[in-house]
Amino acid sequence: MASFNTIRQIFYAIFLTDVVGIDAGLASFAALIGIIWDAINDPIIGAISDRVRTRWGRRRPFLLLFAIPFGGAFMLLWWAPPWETQAALMIHITLAYMISDTLQTLVVVPFLSLTPEMTEDYDERTSLSTFRMFFNLIASLATAVAAPEIVATAPTPQQGYLIMASIFGVLGILPFLAIFLVTRERKEHIELPSPSIGESLKAAWENIPFRIATGINLLNWITFDLVGLMLPFFLRYWVEGGQQRSEMAVPLVGRLTVESMVFFVLLATAVAALPLWTYLARKWNKRNAYIVGMLFWAVVQALIIIIQPGQRTAILFMAFLAGLSVSTAHVLPDALFPDVLEWDELRTGQRRDGLYYGLKTFIRKITGAIAIFLALQVLNAFNYQTPPAGATTFQQAPQTLTAIRFLTGPAGSILLIGAIIAAFFYPVGREQHTRIRRLLARRRAREERRKVASTPPLPGTTK
Repeated sequence: MASFNTIRQIFYAIFLTDVVGIDAGLASFAALIGIIWDAINDPIIGAISDRVRTRWGRRRPFLLLFAIPFGGAFMLLWWAPPWETQAALMIHITLAYMISDTLQTLVVVPFLSLTPEMTEDYDERTSLSTFRMFFNLIASLATAVAAPEIVATAPTPQQGYLIMASIFGVLGILPFLAIFLVTRERKEHIELPSPSIGESLKAAWENIPFRIATGINLLNWITFDLVGLMLPFFLRYWVEGGQQRSEMAVPLVGRLTVESMVFFVLLATAVAALPLWTYLARKWNKRNAYIVGMLFWAVVQALIIIIQPGQRTAILFMAFLAGLSVSTAHVLPDALFPDVLEWDELRTGQRRDGLYYGLKTFIRKITGAIAIFLALQVLNAFNYQTPPAGATTFQQAPQTLTAIRFLTGPAGSILLIGAIIAAFFYPVGREQHTRIRRLLARRRAREERRKVASTPPLPGTTK
């Protein structure tokens, strides 16, 4: 999943404008239609998975049935169709996005809903999120470094993107099939009643920690998606002066594209910093560690505006600093989220993990679509031009470069300040969560005693 999301976050916008050849404004509306479709399918599929009952559990059958179609649909995103009109290209991109999104929802929502099955402990959830995000970031690192190299070595960019999508599409199928084989679901969660979708949506809206966690996730991931999406534009048209392929020498490795090197530094630093943020979350609690990490990242984002053309070393240093906090952005929002499920169970006596993770997945995907929509709308408004086919150098207008620089740097700072403000109001700390779990344990024990008391004795025995 990480490789799929990374490729789409970083390279899809520049693929649409520079390879497919669609107008930036029309491409943004294709993403907007995808948002509307997201609003329909994510919560519904999450609620459906809450109500499924099979001998394999509620979530795992989705991984088995839809992993392979999910990988195949990913490749559809990266085919540049031969249609000659902008309208036909927009329709194609919209349909491809909707098909891919639906199949992604069918595996990702049940997969994420397994998180509370692993542990109910406050700090163990941070550790679990850290382990998951370690492999997530490793996959993102491999993808972000390898994808530009694969595209650059192909005879044409279109062939390169298709080869890249085929490789990562096949590799992305395997973890979901492995998870189906090795995981199990909690019996006590499966046995809890599953409410209707309408009741679940009403309860989710009334769940205050969920609403705040939603705001944190939205602002957190829009920032990450926006920065990742704009970096290729920033590197190509500002740092490298419009060169369509720029390389730099790397000791012991050879020559890599500038994009590969920047993303390598960013994501490798994020991986290395994971233990630091896990330690700080245990020492301070998850909310406070998140606030510190986001404050640091907001400062780094604001400083990106000072980078000048040709300053490769400076942008690599900024990537290193940003990587320290990107680690926080990946781990702590995911570690906070399962706590809202116990809050809801304490209030209502029901488990709706699938619906909540359906809404969370919707939020995660909507951030990418919003980032694409806003960025492409701004670029279109500031006269972004598609480079001619085969051009080795192509420079954008000064006003376009200004927009690219702002979107890559200060815009992210503004969004991060919003995430920090939301985090200040998140009410579930370690002490509150411990009390919630204690109350739930008492309720579950009472329910178990009531169930035993209501069960008729077997013939010839007494209760």
